Amino acid sequence: MTASNPETPRDDHDSPWKEALEHYFPEFLGLLFPAVHERVAWERGFDFLDKELQQVVGDAELGRRYADKLVRVFTTDGAERWVLIHVEVQGQAEAEFAERMYVYNYRLFDRYRVDVVSLAVLADESPSFRPHAYQRSFAGCTIDFRFPCHKLLDWPPNWSALETSPNPFALVVMAHLKARSSRDGIERKHWKMALMRLMYERNFSREDILKLFRVIDWIIRLPATLAEQFSHELYEYEESKKMPYVTSIEQIGIEKGVKQGMLQGMQQGMQQGMQQGE
Repeated sequence: MTASNPETPRDDHDSPWKEALEHYFPEFLGLLFPAVHERVAWERGFDFLDKELQQVVGDAELGRRYADKLVRVFTTDGAERWVLIHVEVQGQAEAEFAERMYVYNYRLFDRYRVDVVSLAVLADESPSFRPHAYQRSFAGCTIDFRFPCHKLLDWPPNWSALETSPNPFALVVMAHLKARSSRDGIERKHWKMALMRLMYERNFSREDILKLFRVIDWIIRLPATLAEQFSHELYEYEESKKMPYVTSIEQIGIEKGVKQGMLQGMQQGMQQGMQQGE
């Protein structure tokens, strides 16, 4: 096994998971919770209620999590009603996690008085951490709250299913698993480039490639020297495909930064000249 690279930056999972859920919420459910996906009338649209979620559960005890989302959707049963889907992406094993899921569920129900579907994505590294229920019982009063959970560690044996899936959220799961399984910078660079190739091979749209690149770039971090090599490899690959999606955007950003730097320098020079002339 290759030794891990001490220069590899620490991964940032919080923002990429939230952004991935915002961009690909239907695809997220389709890949990880297909039974729930089938119950949603997607043609009627859906709304994110993040501010409302924080208002309801903001004072609850929080554990280490990567993302939480509250989404209002309509059902396919023909009734004119909407339900709430609450998603928690949990980053580490936590003894009170099931209790927290129950607390969030009843607080949301208490406020909105609609069905609340609580979903847990377990993104931790503990194979035994699999909470799916919260139970209490005393003197004949019983609580038995159960919720669907998806363990990302269960995917490696079915890696080929992710590689061949047309679902763009499969790329997010693959990036997370590879970032977790290796700290070696060269290996991470290899997988980061492999995921980029998959997007082009699947003929993803320019918009999807840019969105997914942003997420993957955040999840799989590289030290500066390898990040530069990755950018060069990506540039050559995009040139060979005649699809300079990512590298063209990066170039625009560089040119914009240069122009801003020149403008700031001119402004500072003018201010200094005025002060000297006073």
